[in-house]
Amino acid sequence: MPVHGLIVGFAVQSKRWTSAALTIAMTTAFVFLSTSAPAAGPKRINYSRDIRPILSNTCYKCHGPDEKQRKAGLRLDTKDGAYARLESGDRAVVPGSSAKSAIIQRLTCTDPDVRMPPPSTGKTVSAEQIDLIKRWIDQGGEFHGHWAFLPPLHPPAPAVQHPELARNPIDRFILARLDEEGLPPAPQADKATLIRRVTFDLTGLPPTLDAVDRFLADQSSDAYEKLVDRLLESPQYGEQMTRYWLDAARYGDTHGMHLDNERSIWPYRDWLIRSFNANQPFDRFTVEQLAGDLLPKPTLDQRVATGFNRCNVTTGEGGAIDEEFYCRYAEDRVATTGTVFLGLTLGCCVCHDHKFDPVTQREFYQLFGYFGSLSERPMDGNALLPPPALQLGPPKDEEKIKQMKVEIAALEAKIKKKLALFAEPEAAAFVFAPERDWEKRAAQDPSQAPRAVRRIVTIPRAKRIARQKRALRDYFVQYVFKGSRSVFAPLNARLAAARKELAAAEITAPSTLVMQDMPKPRDVFVLVRGAYDRKGAKVEPNVPAAIGPRLPKDAPPNRLSLANWIVDPKNPLTARVSVNRFWQQYFGVGIVKTVEDFGAQGEWPTHPELLDWLATEFMQSGWNVKHIQRLIVTSAIYRQSSHVSPELAERDPENRLLARAPRFRLDAEAVRDTALAVSGLLYETVGGKSVKPYQPPGLWEAIGYSGSNTVHFVQDKGEDLYRRTMYTFWKRTSPPPSLTTFDAPSREECVVRRGRTNTPLQALVLMNDQQYVEAARHLASRMIHEGGSTPAERIAFAFRLATARQPTADELGIFKRLYDEQRVAYANDLAGAEHLIRVGDSPADTTVDARELAAWTLVANVILNLDETVTKG
Repeated sequence: MPVHGLIVGFAVQSKRWTSAALTIAMTTAFVFLSTSAPAAGPKRINYSRDIRPILSNTCYKCHGPDEKQRKAGLRLDTKDGAYARLESGDRAVVPGSSAKSAIIQRLTCTDPDVRMPPPSTGKTVSAEQIDLIKRWIDQGGEFHGHWAFLPPLHPPAPAVQHPELARNPIDRFILARLDEEGLPPAPQADKATLIRRVTFDLTGLPPTLDAVDRFLADQSSDAYEKLVDRLLESPQYGEQMTRYWLDAARYGDTHGMHLDNERSIWPYRDWLIRSFNANQPFDRFTVEQLAGDLLPKPTLDQRVATGFNRCNVTTGEGGAIDEEFYCRYAEDRVATTGTVFLGLTLGCCVCHDHKFDPVTQREFYQLFGYFGSLSERPMDGNALLPPPALQLGPPKDEEKIKQMKVEIAALEAKIKKKLALFAEPEAAAFVFAPERDWEKRAAQDPSQAPRAVRRIVTIPRAKRIARQKRALRDYFVQYVFKGSRSVFAPLNARLAAARKELAAAEITAPSTLVMQDMPKPRDVFVLVRGAYDRKGAKVEPNVPAAIGPRLPKDAPPNRLSLANWIVDPKNPLTARVSVNRFWQQYFGVGIVKTVEDFGAQGEWPTHPELLDWLATEFMQSGWNVKHIQRLIVTSAIYRQSSHVSPELAERDPENRLLARAPRFRLDAEAVRDTALAVSGLLYETVGGKSVKPYQPPGLWEAIGYSGSNTVHFVQDKGEDLYRRTMYTFWKRTSPPPSLTTFDAPSREECVVRRGRTNTPLQALVLMNDQQYVEAARHLASRMIHEGGSTPAERIAFAFRLATARQPTADELGIFKRLYDEQRVAYANDLAGAEHLIRVGDSPADTTVDARELAAWTLVANVILNLDETVTKG
């Protein structure tokens, strides 16, 4: 069977349920819960949920907030405007009487010159929508402010039919909605599925087999909660949270226009990781990014945090006009701040009043005023560190580095010579001796031995090859054996100290872009139609009048006042917007689907009371990010099975009601990190400068200028090839191709909601890309050395690494047939096998016959290609 055919066939088979008990439990739960579900009755029309979206989409352009575009003096986005008597004597809305309301007359009129909306707009209002508006008017035509601009309340968790199913208040809000809809929740997923799901969600990596086995063996009632706490405390948690934030901050390693040269801002990324791992309160996290430089006696970290608003695209193109780009940069910062913290499309106000939300053009330029006095030069020369910049350490001493390398080489040679001469019988016999306590420690405790040694001691002694035995013996002699301690301890200490000193000396003095205002603020003007050279009325920094609290009278006109206003508990948007994006991380879609738009054009929340409960809980907890993450992932709703029946798929195709757990493809970074982790290639050092792993040749050259320092792609070597994907160098005009294939954005602008596609190109990347083929051959090597002695054992080992569960008998049979076919195919194709096992920069495993390794490599390749491997279910 061709490999691609096997993948398709297996993807179907892998969706079968492996536990009859789980199916029975699900069926029982459905019968138990659905028999008492109430019949859905007629609902009272809710203006914000049911009516405002219709009016916003079809009427606000001519009858909304924008006074300059308003027609016939009619305003439909406010109660006073809709109730007002018009020049004709009519009123658009007459509460309690749709028959007397002009809006219904105009919506139902057959005369195209009178009917609204006009045919020329291309907008229509359906008969169902007109009926909805009629019923709303007849019920009293109640208006109230847009839900997102009203202060969130902390509603009590609602009563539900089966409270025993709820683990925390989140569940009760979801279960109450399911009760209304007559839908039961899904049963809890099995433990293997749970640990894989929550490990991916909190760390961005698959669980190790050791972690899976420990969790499966833990029968305590709080086993899952303990797992969650361990994950929240892992350094990978901060990396995972940062990965999402980088899209919002539009982080990149280049300027983004013209030459698109490299610039240094990676210390900001490291600050994010540290902040999330330290669980910095989100209000402080926000203030430091927007105005850390304006805090009293700001620390280096607080100044580094302001890199958030130095991540924007910039230029140094000849002939560009300073004033134009000074305006562009400030506009970008206003729009980004609006999207990330307020969930508003403020960029719509560059040229005119917002057509849907109560933000005027004047208010946009008042916000512009907070960002308009940065001491940067609009034409930054495409420099590595265009000022204002901050140096965080001393410069490199090249002569010292050279001397240190010579000293280290001499020490390593001396140790190697002594190891070769060392002939202590007890040490030599160790390789074949019974397992010792230190060996157990080396396998379990990362502080006891390097990863390569820990891996060797997990291999049964009889299966260790000569190279592995020698490596284990040398480590034992050099670091453990008492009889050799006096010889090697001084050398080890000198070598460790020299390596540490070299590492510190080799680090280029990290420097990063920061915010810093001019001593005297610039004057700011409304720009007519957004044109940089058409200045209108002068304005002072201020915040939109219709949103949140007013600024204190003594608030200075700077970014710190803006930041404090954004995180003011009275601001109705910030907490809602933030917890909604957290929800999106776990369930694939926010409670408000339009996470970037909480305005009138945004979607009504599926569970508005839950959104408010989460927002207020977030603030009352002291803006505790980990607290909210823990609440979400320990809820019963999060722990559900993702199995979906055809009936439920038809009823709720997007899973907005959450009658099951979501199942969707991993993000681009997690797809690559999974392959690296499963294969054993992943290098997990946290933080540091961006790296350049494999990519197809010629991409940078095709779009680059000859004077650019990023016109030629120079691939990194060694461990840098296997860093977590979030550290990949991000050239904005040519983003990493294997990531954009899996829907990563270009980072040229703020993105808080990625698309998620399913294309043939993605399968081709997983099957043929150098990184994935290299990962497959390393996984094959692990299967041979660590997976057991039989094909079934090796297949099960790799399958569990990738999916966390045991394969079924049918799945084992498919992979066994594939292995047999490939073994026969490579039996007479040594050249092909040699070529395959040398893909990638890492050395081939020469301890195994090339043909055997090639056959297992193709099995591993298919496992890494499985739908289940790249899906969170």
